[in-house]
Amino acid sequence: MPPPAAADRSPPHWPRPPQALPAARLNEPPGGARVCVAGLVLVRQRPGTAKGVIFVTLEDETGTCNVVVWAKIYERFRRAVIAGRLLRVTGRLQREAGVVHVVADLIEDLSPMLDRLLDPAFRFDGVRAGDQP
Repeated sequence: MPPPAAADRSPPHWPRPPQALPAARLNEPPGGARVCVAGLVLVRQRPGTAKGVIFVTLEDETGTCNVVVWAKIYERFRRAVIAGRLLRVTGRLQREAGVVHVVADLIEDLSPMLDRLLDPAFRFDGVRAGDQP
């Protein structure tokens, strides 16, 4: 028989990486949780006062998500950060003063998936970003 503490553990109620968490559900995981988000790139900002940090805003069908890309991660995923139109970002959830960010560890350019929308044979199957593997 397992100890009572082990029996009381329930699985987290949010999708775990590599499955993408919809922006509307970013309030569910605790701060520091490893999450994955995906969306269209709305904004890329690299303020001169930010010491090489890049801020990216992604949008999915449920809302927007703020992503922090440190200089070291930017150098590793430079092409995706600069040219990606659709990104999947895996990182740690950070909450400060009511603002939620995902601090990027891994950035994937999923832009080629957008080209499928132009294919006359493409048929939307009802799958949302949060349902993707």
